[in-house]
Amino acid sequence: MIINTVLQSRLYRAITYSVLIVSIGVLGYLLLFGYSLIDALYMTVITISTIGFGEVHPFGTGEKLFTIGLILSSLFVFGYAVSSFSEYLISGQFFRQLKVKKVQKKIEQLQGHTIVCGYGRNGKQAIAKLNSYKKEFVVVEMDAKLIKLLDEVEVLNIEGDATIDETLLKAGILNAENLITALPSDADNLFVVLTAKQLNKDCKIISRASKETSYNKLKIAGADNVIMPDKLGGAHMASLVVTPDVIEFVDRLTIEGDTTANLEEVAISDLPEKYIDKTILDLDLRKKTGCTVIGYRTPDKEYIINPEASVKLEAGGNLIVLGRPEQINTLRKLF
Repeated sequence: MIINTVLQSRLYRAITYSVLIVSIGVLGYLLLFGYSLIDALYMTVITISTIGFGEVHPFGTGEKLFTIGLILSSLFVFGYAVSSFSEYLISGQFFRQLKVKKVQKKIEQLQGHTIVCGYGRNGKQAIAKLNSYKKEFVVVEMDAKLIKLLDEVEVLNIEGDATIDETLLKAGILNAENLITALPSDADNLFVVLTAKQLNKDCKIISRASKETSYNKLKIAGADNVIMPDKLGGAHMASLVVTPDVIEFVDRLTIEGDTTANLEEVAISDLPEKYIDKTILDLDLRKKTGCTVIGYRTPDKEYIINPEASVKLEAGGNLIVLGRPEQINTLRKLF
């Protein structure tokens, strides 16, 4: 990062010197020798480029000395500029900047996407799931090596610190619908949650936590969900001892979003209008698709497990449906 900053600084300095030498040449011919603006610019360009065209007017001693000084100065300045630009190209920074601008343009066009902070173990699992559902997402990562890997698999990414406002803004936080922060440090995750909630209060935030003491802090900061991978792993292993058949059955259920799915989430608002404000019985999913409704989330985000057939389908609610892959496919085609 320091090397990149130094190279950029040298390039900007070279550009500044080049503009300065042209300005000095134009002003010198203009003010010292009474040339018109066009003549002064013409003389400056042919002098510093060493093309060798004829002078606009016969030179006096003063003009000759000024021109000699301009030639010598321009040789040093443009030599420095060529050297700096060549080094910038060789380092790959030029093409890197082009890539960043191209990626930024794509991100600016996204609406309702997900931002994933951190490309570690949990971050990789998160984007694999998002990919299977064909959801749009942007990865924020600091490690240059991981950024290179993301570039190779053509994943939209931003290189930077996710705890900084500018980085999240580049990732499109203002238009994002969800944010997953899976950084190794709970403190960093807390900063990301605070920053994201400040920039976009409607964004749903899911945070990773390593310590139980961080759970409440992350919730207070604005995280909608806090996941503790270590705790979940331990509980899962214990459940395989206590209720092995139940866990084995649940493990066989998939929500991959492709032909292997057994569980599907159906938004009531996406159903045909004739089913809105009707009951689960009126929807008759079992007869039409073979799927079974095993859960219902109300518009107020209350969850009903194994809802009654008389439950009213309200816009803004969601149905959780269970079925074999072929039944889920039928459900998707119908609804």
